[in-house]
Amino acid sequence: MAFYENTIVAKQDLSEKEILSLKEKYNKIITNSSGKMLKVENWGLLNLSSKIKSYNKGLYLHFKFECEKETLNEFHKNLKLDNSIIRHLTVKYKKLDTEKDYFKNK
Repeated sequence: MAFYENTIVAKQDLSEKEILSLKEKYNKIITNSSGKMLKVENWGLLNLSSKIKSYNKGLYLHFKFECEKETLNEFHKNLKLDNSIIRHLTVKYKKLDTEKDYFKNK
């Protein structure tokens, strides 16, 4: 299994309930396919450098997980079909740092 980080930029007008639903949905996709969710961070509402689909801001969610290639394909398929997701980025790592919180609220 390989380590991955995935950052999701969701629509700025999502409610707290919808944000929790997004976290649970993608957590289930990873864990139901013999993957392991290591960490989920909510970075909050941040300004976008340029407009994406008429949105000036985006809600950032960051997932750190370990899974197989088939699970990652299922994860990406669901991301592409989700209407509340504006953009996403997945990065593969040999070793994953789960200790640092880059956008921790103070």
